[in-house]
Amino acid sequence: MVSKTDDIPASVPSCNPADLADEAGDGAQDGKETSKTRLKESCGCGHSADKAMVNGDGAQEHTEEAELKQDGNGEVDGGEESNEQEVIVIQDTGFTVKIQAPGTEPFDLQVSPQEMVQEIHQVLMDREDTCHRTCFSLQLDGNVLDNFAELKSIEGLQEASLLKVVEEPYTVREARIHVRHIRDLLKSLDPSDAYNGVDCNSLSFLSIFTDGDLGDSGKRKKKGSELEQIDCTPPEHILPSSKDRPLVPLQPQNKDWKPMQCLKVLTMSGWNPPPGNRKMHGDLMYLYIVTVEERHVSVTASTRGFYLNQSTTYNFNPKPANPSFLSHSLVELLSQISPAFKKNFTALQKKRVQRHPFERIATPFQVYSWTAPQVDHAMDCVRAEDAYTSRLGYEEHIPGQTRDWNEELQTTRELPRKNLPERLLRERAIFKVHSDFAAAATRGAMAVIDGNVMAINPGEETRMQMFIWNNIFFSLGFDVRDHYRELGGDAAAHAAPTNDLNGVRAYGAVDVEGLYTLGTVVVDYRGYRVTAQSIIPGILEREQEQSVIYGSIDFGKTVVSHSKYMELLEKTSRPLKVQRHNVLNEKNDKVELCSSVECKGIIGNDGRHYILDLLRTFPPDLNFLPVDGEELPPESQRLGFPRQHRHRLACLRQELIEAFVEHRYLLFMKMAALQLMQQKANKDTNKSETPAITETSETTTESNADTTQTQTTASDSPSEPNAEVSTDNSTSAASQATTEEEENSSKPASNGPLDPATTQNGECKSPLEDPKSREVVLNACKAVGSISNTSFDIRFNPDIFSPGVRFPEDSADDVQKQKQLLKDAAAFLVSCQIPSLVKDCLDHSALPMDGATLTEALHQRGINIRYLGTVLDFVDKTPAKSQLEHFYRIGISELITRCAKHIFKTYLQGVELSALSAAVSHFLNCFLSSFPDAVAHLPPDELVSRRKNRKRRNRVPGGGDNTAWASLTPSELWKNIASEALSYYHFTIQCDSVDQVVEKYNLQKSTLLREISIKTGIQILIKEYNFDSRHKPAFTEEDILNIFPVVKHVNPKASDAFHFFQSGQAKVQQGFLKEGCELINEALNLFNNVYGAMHVEICACLRLLARLNYIMGDHAEALSNQQKAVLMSERVLGIEHPNTIQEYMHLALYCFANGQLSTALKLLYRARYLMLLVCSEDHPEMALLDSNIGLVLHGVMEYDLSLRFLENALTINTKYHGPRSLKVALSHHLVARVYESKAEFRSALQHEKEGYTIYKNQMGEAHEKTKESSEYLKYLTQQAVALQRTMNEIYKNGSNASIMPLKFTAPSMASVLEQLNIINGIIFIPLSQKDLENLKAEVQRRQQLQEFGKIEDPSDDSPLELEDKIPID
Repeated sequence: MVSKTDDIPASVPSCNPADLADEAGDGAQDGKETSKTRLKESCGCGHSADKAMVNGDGAQEHTEEAELKQDGNGEVDGGEESNEQEVIVIQDTGFTVKIQAPGTEPFDLQVSPQEMVQEIHQVLMDREDTCHRTCFSLQLDGNVLDNFAELKSIEGLQEASLLKVVEEPYTVREARIHVRHIRDLLKSLDPSDAYNGVDCNSLSFLSIFTDGDLGDSGKRKKKGSELEQIDCTPPEHILPSSKDRPLVPLQPQNKDWKPMQCLKVLTMSGWNPPPGNRKMHGDLMYLYIVTVEERHVSVTASTRGFYLNQSTTYNFNPKPANPSFLSHSLVELLSQISPAFKKNFTALQKKRVQRHPFERIATPFQVYSWTAPQVDHAMDCVRAEDAYTSRLGYEEHIPGQTRDWNEELQTTRELPRKNLPERLLRERAIFKVHSDFAAAATRGAMAVIDGNVMAINPGEETRMQMFIWNNIFFSLGFDVRDHYRELGGDAAAHAAPTNDLNGVRAYGAVDVEGLYTLGTVVVDYRGYRVTAQSIIPGILEREQEQSVIYGSIDFGKTVVSHSKYMELLEKTSRPLKVQRHNVLNEKNDKVELCSSVECKGIIGNDGRHYILDLLRTFPPDLNFLPVDGEELPPESQRLGFPRQHRHRLACLRQELIEAFVEHRYLLFMKMAALQLMQQKANKDTNKSETPAITETSETTTESNADTTQTQTTASDSPSEPNAEVSTDNSTSAASQATTEEEENSSKPASNGPLDPATTQNGECKSPLEDPKSREVVLNACKAVGSISNTSFDIRFNPDIFSPGVRFPEDSADDVQKQKQLLKDAAAFLVSCQIPSLVKDCLDHSALPMDGATLTEALHQRGINIRYLGTVLDFVDKTPAKSQLEHFYRIGISELITRCAKHIFKTYLQGVELSALSAAVSHFLNCFLSSFPDAVAHLPPDELVSRRKNRKRRNRVPGGGDNTAWASLTPSELWKNIASEALSYYHFTIQCDSVDQVVEKYNLQKSTLLREISIKTGIQILIKEYNFDSRHKPAFTEEDILNIFPVVKHVNPKASDAFHFFQSGQAKVQQGFLKEGCELINEALNLFNNVYGAMHVEICACLRLLARLNYIMGDHAEALSNQQKAVLMSERVLGIEHPNTIQEYMHLALYCFANGQLSTALKLLYRARYLMLLVCSEDHPEMALLDSNIGLVLHGVMEYDLSLRFLENALTINTKYHGPRSLKVALSHHLVARVYESKAEFRSALQHEKEGYTIYKNQMGEAHEKTKESSEYLKYLTQQAVALQRTMNEIYKNGSNASIMPLKFTAPSMASVLEQLNIINGIIFIPLSQKDLENLKAEVQRRQQLQEFGKIEDPSDDSPLELEDKIPID
């Protein structure tokens, strides 16, 4: 738990170290998927910054919400109002209790009525003075409180009650928990768990750059004389145009991590467990301890506490020593026998408590670091024990051994969800179980590949083996029994698990009551792909043939259906756009399905309806599925599609389906509107209402799926507040064709609220009664391929083009229509989505910095990675190619590292464990080192191991005893990479060595190393590698420290919190900052309730909150929130993730505003270093960073340094925004100001003139920016003339000249801050009351227009983007 002073609500059930420290989880990879899409937008990275600040990502995401709110059964909250009421209920006011622990003064603790007693326990175990107690009860007036009772249910507990901490007798379990807790306290500053990627620990370096907590240092440093002592010189490698890219600064050394040694050894004694006669004396277990003073002692843990006994290493004597120092806590015992322990333990706890809680709370999923220093391997009893007991008995402190994962996963889904408190509890439980399951599945998958798990079919060959461990079922990603022979063999078997996971994710998001999916995690480890699934009760006892009652087990030869499944799947049909369709079975009978044939329905012994094998949830991608006799549309053909792919499972992404339907919907609306207009013009009679009505009902329903469910008729009043905001957003989102992860809502509703079903009730009848308008709708429906004739409704049949699936004769028309839809969708991807991605990169609304953010930008728009080659070719042919250089370069390095990853995967499968580090280092040498003949070092005992291995041929998947890997050469590897690029991505790389590639595409080896390490899970030693030496290879086997799993899993969402987050953004967008701020604070509380303290989405929330605090003038609060955002981004996404770099930049700005100049500079330098490592200097974002650095340096009067950065920013801005851009004008102005401070007026004039010309051409003479610039030019000219006059005076009269003092002013902090705000896109508009009234009226007017669909495409001007007088282009 966190110290209560921090504003993490006390009721976060998640921060219990007891819960979290136990199961290490991971899968951060996937966590990024949806959440970062959001991060991207709200960062307001200074491009569309004025927009970004105000409308952040409101536009794109409103839609996602609606669907989440619809909770599967159409139950709705009736708009925002009721929500706010509910929230108020949740936050009962807290109160204070007094706590009295033995040996300490009583102290006050703030608690909330929702908390459980257990959470007070957690706080006490974390507090400096009580942290060494674990086995105690809390008593109120002599009554023991129940650990799991909520405080509000306890009689007599009120403000200022006194709770006594009473020591309780130990049990074996309590004694073990105590030892584990003491071990954790001793290790609390030790980063080795973070390096080893265990227990959800991860790295964070912010405190090194801020010298501890920012809040306090802010108060200390406000002396005003601070300017003089700052050392501003950055390290050499950070300066512009430095070619050096060192690795070591990535992990600066933290002085706190030099551990203060409290004990030399603390382990379980070899005398465990106590013999029977000692058990009856209360002995629970024995410990062996060596103190810093080299004293060896043996300790008994007994029911009464810990005491010294008389045993030695070889002699068992359990009698108490004299003195025995019996103490209830191990810490008290050790403090008595070792002075060094007492001193260091106290100091250690002081330091531990000073650390920011976010540096030590566990993350929900494990994050791995791809670099680590050489850490000494110390003795650790708990770690050793964990490794071998596989922790089953200890699993999460749950009595009764192993967890039944399936039961837990499904039961949490069944929790009630009628009101907000219930939904929060449910989402919290779902999230917690998912993160535990991901952690357990990852450990299991590693154990399977490392050979620590016995197969359930041990007789079969290795590839076919299946495993069960800890109630999780594991299978390997190989084509077993030719199951996928038709579909592409092993390649298909490798792709199927991720497709299946996407299906699970999609069905999980729709969340239909009564329909269950399996817990699914996909783990890539040591070249193998392992799928981990929870087990359907009873499935292991029956044959598959008997249990499948829906779907097909042989890809459509035999097919069965089931009415209950049809009813359940029908509910998912609209949100997932899956069409009900008939197929023929082996007897030529019709069978109706509402999913692909592979999707199987099995009723478990628990009576639940499960669906599995969801690999074809989404329709096939025809661009990569050549079918005889089918022609693709010309847009696809021009680009060389269809292309042969490795397997036949290439599906379209859900985001693409969403974007396509959204796009068709706009077409539909335009066509219908046009035709109705024409009709209206033809006969302007009593039907004049019609167009307005159709459009209103459509538009409101479109973006408000949740409201339409209950109130279709009242399409105006009740849903108005939501409707206005969201209609606007979803349509603008559509127009940019940007769709977020699961915004299934704007479509489910747009997908036919005028469905015949609703029309029966006469709600939407009126417009369609007239045959003319009915015909209009019919024509529009036909034109866009809707499956219904009376409303817009597009769905896909996922079985089209599946080999082995046959359709009945009478649905031939339907099938033809569906084929056409698929072709259109494939063409839409290449003709709309790819160009729109490139356009977004050109206008900098999408700014990928590395492989992960590039992948995300593609996925957001529904573009699969297999199109990467096509995207790069498209960029290559774009006229503005030079402004896309950064994108092209990131794309090439992503393509190359992905090809290398494919090769590495098969390369690793042939390596036996003892040669793993040698093989990995050899591969990296071939990939990155300029050394032409990299020779592999075979491990010395190669011969011995060969002979031994003969017998155990098929024991472990990695047991092959082959040394083929050693023969790989750099030229061969690069040849393979080029051919992989051609065959997989259809992209030609003409290079046969790493140096040619680096030269030709302007890549960096350090970036390639980072990308390949992250993708394959390699962890390397952090040191300087000499890649370019031609005499020796860059890597040795000692440099490879570890190989981690790469994990994909589902990320459950906090829907209500998300809803508040969006409403908050919408409010901010309309200019109601205060209300927006309150809503976002509320969202933060709810996020904390669901996710615990650490999560990517909380990070986005904190960042936005900080930005609002800053705009509203509360700098200290902005600093505190942004500090948390940075820490969280480091911990959850990684220390050099592009999002973390952005967070560092924001934090630097707020530091500067708070007068902490040196800290601001350190943070900016850190951001620049990380950015150089991740994507090199040539990137548009670097211009913003360098302008920031230049301005701060200008403020501290380091003019020459400042110029280096500002001139670099000018160069980059000119390159990426074009020489006529307003950004470039601003850059010229900043450079001119520095020259003015240096009194070099000629240069200053030159730059300001450039800026003036741009303003004049772009904005006209009258614009105030142009006027400002012209004023400044006049001033500079005067200064220049005055200076010249003075110089002449000196020449003429020598030393007795009367010199006019010149005004050389250092820039004021205020002026520097003003410029910083401008470049970071934060604009303060002084508005009078009257202006505000006008603005509000304007916003309302627009929204009313919007209601009636008059504004066709609001994307070009959202209601109010706090526009400054100068648009920052």
